[in-house]
Amino acid sequence: MSKLHLLSIFLVAFLVSLPSRVCGQRTPIPPGIREADKQTNAPIEPPATFKQKPVEPGVLRQEAEELAKLSAALPSQMDQVSQGKIPKDLGDELKRIEKLAKHLRAEISR
Repeated sequence: MSKLHLLSIFLVAFLVSLPSRVCGQRTPIPPGIREADKQTNAPIEPPATFKQKPVEPGVLRQEAEELAKLSAALPSQMDQVSQGKIPKDLGDELKRIEKLAKHLRAEISR
């Protein structure tokens, strides 16, 4: 066989072994990819705005008075603690003081 015949046989074998996409055929795109592209390129909605309820001065005053009353009782309760006597409602009162203080601070800083 001549070199030309060997070269043409080699070339045909090479072209047959090429993947179909190199020869001009396109591979199918999975349906999920197209849907994801649509969602990625979709316009972004503006963030939702929440209406803040107005500050109620009467409620704030009542909470401030309760906070003052609970705080005024603390020194005598601390005296009892130093004597080894822990009032049974001390933990609950301290939690209530903390909750009232956080709420008042949040309402004032709005």
